[in-house]
Formats: sequence, structure tokens, C-alpha cells
Amino acid sequence: MPAVLADARACVFDAYGTLFDVHSAVARHASAIGSRATELSQMWRTKQLEYTWIRSLAGRHADFWTVTGDALDFAMASFGVADPGGALRARLMEAYLSLDAYPEVPEMLRRLKAKGLRTAILSNGSPDMLDRAVRSAGIGELLDGVFSVEEAGIYKPDPRVYRLAVDRLGGVPAERVAFLSSNAWDAAGAASFGFRVVWVNRTKQPAEYGWVLRPAAVLDSLATLPEIVGA
Repeated sequence: MPAVLADARACVFDAYGTLFDVHSAVARHASAIGSRATELSQMWRTKQLEYTWIRSLAGRHADFWTVTGDALDFAMASFGVADPGGALRARLMEAYLSLDAYPEVPEMLRRLKAKGLRTAILSNGSPDMLDRAVRSAGIGELLDGVFSVEEAGIYKPDPRVYRLAVDRLGGVPAERVAFLSSNAWDAAGAASFGFRVVWVNRTKQPAEYGWVLRPAAVLDSLATLPEIVGA
């Protein structure tokens, strides 16, 4: 595979859906939810993202933990999941703090570090959520930074969020940053800012945002990323 990003100096990753499986929380408690657990998980994720965009547009920021809880409440109510006392909700929220990392992630990060590339997370997640996820996955020593939108006070795809990575990585120019996301809207926002984008299209979605998103590469997992970045 050709190194289409041979001049990259840093790889910056979205967290949720890219490094961590957002549906693993519900998967752990599917039996308690019932036959529509998969649909509930999809709605939870959809509403989680929708609420970040609405809050950003309305100028009513709340951290990702709050947004995640609000989205779960809506999903559970929509599917009529009985939860007297809120015990199931509490278990699902706790599970979200230790989502499963995709299996290729640790080795992929080790290979990038061996090539001398800087690695970081840039995420909607709150600092505590990201700290818990990184520690649970055991990848902290493989990252040079974990950056939360809380520093900007607004969610992706606002350009101020992507600027955080440039500032916090000591001035690595945007055109030398490979940005990885499984979310096409996030990849589009990063491309608009000026990052070189790799869209991690795990679920083989059709292309969109063609007016700005022209990815340097499209991968179905992160396993082959070290082959296309860095010298």
C-alpha cells in the first residue's frame, strides 16, 4: 500500500467510533434491554451527536457526559425500556466510560510510534470520559496527547476544535497532520480546517460531503494506517 501521507508528522484520532466501539456499552447489557437493544444503541448514538450540534448552534454548551446521559434517556424512553430506580441507566453510563477499543488499535499505535509519529486524540468527550476510556484500553503510553473540546467550549465540527490539536501539538502545521475519523461529518470538518484526512469507513457507508471531504485514503479499519503515513 503506498504511503499517501509520507510527510505526516502526527496522527490525530477521533475517539468515539474510531478508536472505541460506541455500541459496546449496550452490547454488555443487551439481555436487560431486550430484543431492540441494537436499535436503542443506534438511537443513543444518533441523539448524542444531534444534541452536540444543537447545543453548539444554540450557544448552550454542556459537557459530553451530560449530552450522553440526555441521549440515553431519550433512547430508553423511545423504546419503552422499564428501569425502576435507574439501575440499568447507571450501568449503561458506567459502561460508556470503558468502551471496548477496536482490536487493532494498540498494535496500530505502537507501529506509528515506532515510525516516530506523534499521536493524539481530539474528541467531543469530556476530559474525565477520555481519561477513563484511555486507561481502560491501556493505550495511554502510546499517545502524546488527549485533547477535549471542553478547552474550546464548543463541539466538532467547529474549526476552533481542530485548532486545538495544532496548538497543543507544538505547532505541527495542519497540512502535516493526518486526521482519522470514522464519522464522515467529523472527517469533513477536519478537511475543511486543513487537515489531511483518512476516513475510517468501518460500516461501508456511501461517500458524502463531497464539497469538502476528499480523503487522502479510505480504510475499513485502522490496521493498515501505519503503511500509509510517515516516511
